[in-house]
Amino acid sequence: MILRRGKPSAAGEEKPKGFDDFELRLGDVMRGERATLGKSLLDVQRELKIKATYIAAIENCDTSAFETQGFVAGYVRYYARYLAMDPEWAYTRFCNEANFSVAHGMSAEASSLRVVSAPVKTKPKTEYKEPLANPNATFVPRGRGLMSGVHPSGIGSVLVLLLLIGGIGYGGWSVLQQVQRVQVAPVDQAPSVVADLDPLAGVAKLPAGEKTAAINAPSSSDALDRLYRPQALDVPVMVPRDGPIAAINPNAATTAVPTTTDTTASQVAAALASGNGTSDPSAPQVVASAAPSVQIFAVRPSWVRVQAADGTVLFEKILDAGEHYTVPQTEQPAKLRAGNSGSVYFAVNGKTLGPAAPGSNVVRSLALSADNLQATYSVADVSRDPDLAKYAVADATPTH
Repeated sequence: MILRRGKPSAAGEEKPKGFDDFELRLGDVMRGERATLGKSLLDVQRELKIKATYIAAIENCDTSAFETQGFVAGYVRYYARYLAMDPEWAYTRFCNEANFSVAHGMSAEASSLRVVSAPVKTKPKTEYKEPLANPNATFVPRGRGLMSGVHPSGIGSVLVLLLLIGGIGYGGWSVLQQVQRVQVAPVDQAPSVVADLDPLAGVAKLPAGEKTAAINAPSSSDALDRLYRPQALDVPVMVPRDGPIAAINPNAATTAVPTTTDTTASQVAAALASGNGTSDPSAPQVVASAAPSVQIFAVRPSWVRVQAADGTVLFEKILDAGEHYTVPQTEQPAKLRAGNSGSVYFAVNGKTLGPAAPGSNVVRSLALSADNLQATYSVADVSRDPDLAKYAVADATPTH
């Protein structure tokens, strides 16, 4: 059994280190104070107007990040004062840890004669002790590029849309050109009817110096009369010869020379002329008798519209008192629409019919044919409308 007289030596024992046993560098102290204030490098940059790279270089005691060495002392003191630290103590610790000294006086650093020494190998600028010391740090917000938000598939979609719009537009333009195109086929020979007609046939050449007479275009009423003139009959109406002879009135004969041949011939000619109604009794009737004319007249101002069977407006205006309008004779009777119809009357075969409607009513789609008007209306009573007696017998100028 081995007995020990004394306590073993504690020289070889390692005691646990406390907080004060570790050496704190200047950068650790500054980062701790900045963390106490809750400030980031960007916050310090906005408040002190010092680049974040310079702040990180001060905390890392790295003078290579400064472009001008003359501002290092001011930056260190200014930053230490911001962190509520002793600026002189902080600057001294910075110079000791960074091996930094200010060139002043006649020191070699301030001399204009530089001693060329061997180049000192420095770390590449791309290598930094801390990411915050990198001037192109990832935490610095950068603007988005022009094409950063454009997806390649979006470009393809836009191109397809532009091609589709261009194709539709070109197709529409082509169809429009085809629709508006007028093609004329040349003809070797003109139509026989046109070839046989000479537009200048029968036109005599005027003497030199003589001017042509003015050409008067037919009026609208003449054009309508030519268009709707009575049609020729397929079979002429033959007047029997015994008709005019039978119409001789013996009482109308001259008693002075009753048996003479001249008197009898004149009486026969007069009877034939009166019976046939023409100057030439022997001429047969080849044209149908014209339909009786229909006139519209107003005894007080009234609005009148006359439309053809196809809807074409032939006449529309306010007829003044006593103003007449002759309805053109068409294949299908025209239609009347009138307001204040109690003042509108019709003249058919010398008879006054009407009024079109009682009072101020409106008449619509009234067929303006002689048969329809005679079947619809009776002869107007002059005693019921005092103005009718004034204008019914008046010979007003017809309105066309």
